[in-house]
Amino acid sequence: MFERIATGLVCGMSLLACASVAQAQTSFPNRPITMVVPLPAGGTADLLCRFAAEKASSLLGQQVVIENRAGGAGGRVGTESVLRSPPDGYTILCAPQLTYSITHLVFTKAAFDTRAMEPISVLATYPLIVLARVGLPANNMSELLAYAQANPGKVNYGHQGKGNTGHLLGELLMLKGNFRMTEIPYRGSAPAINDLLAGNIDIVPDYLLANKQNIDAGKLKILGTGGRERLKDYPNVATLAETLPVVYADTWMGVAAPPGTPKEIVKKISDAIGQAFQSPDLRARILALEAEPLGSTPEQMRDIIKASTEQWGPVVHAAKIAVE
Repeated sequence: MFERIATGLVCGMSLLACASVAQAQTSFPNRPITMVVPLPAGGTADLLCRFAAEKASSLLGQQVVIENRAGGAGGRVGTESVLRSPPDGYTILCAPQLTYSITHLVFTKAAFDTRAMEPISVLATYPLIVLARVGLPANNMSELLAYAQANPGKVNYGHQGKGNTGHLLGELLMLKGNFRMTEIPYRGSAPAINDLLAGNIDIVPDYLLANKQNIDAGKLKILGTGGRERLKDYPNVATLAETLPVVYADTWMGVAAPPGTPKEIVKKISDAIGQAFQSPDLRARILALEAEPLGSTPEQMRDIIKASTEQWGPVVHAAKIAVE
């Protein structure tokens, strides 16, 4: 008799717990959502997250608050804070593609693995560009390859830090172009670009938005773009693939939730972002950044992460890139 009562109580409690979870998912969100961006404010990446937060807030009926939490290699501080957050949809991550695709390959000695996170949506994609100091005796990728092959190790390239997109693109160019450069790592794009402007280094793979003013003023030059098409504002700049076939280098910003976040909550956030990124005004703002708006589904984001791993994983292994 007692066992039957106890069993009934346990079953009843389980049903109540399930009902409570279901009700929480149905009523989600009933308070503000924090979107952690593991990067400093400013730049294309941060802007895309802010666009998503702004539009999703009105569609979800609750404010989505941006929290820039920079620090650590690869944005590790902000990313790990989301990994450790409750899987309830109220803390989510907005980060670049490499955060989701190669951290487990680069951080080999640390428990920093984002593969268990729940993909929500890829916001937009945008290409890397190869920038050069004005005095470099090369005005396009063909000339850079010829110069670098004739002067092994003489060309030096700066990048934003170990395991970042600029670092990987520099290594990919050397692998595919059969030449060597001297790598000079920095802590972020800004100090690398400052040294490029001063003529202390030769090239920096970076992004257009933060550098457009210096390019248009003639203080920097673009040798190539990593997109599949030429940049509309710089139609004379060839894509990297025009010189090195099948070499593409773009990046994207994606939103993800902590491991175990219910699929219903993930879908609700993803649907709001997808709807937002179809709006004509937001699409126009994103296109103005030389980025391509997307607003993918969770399933599409999962496939895009896989493609990123397949693209950059071999570069990580070939260049023996590792971050402590």
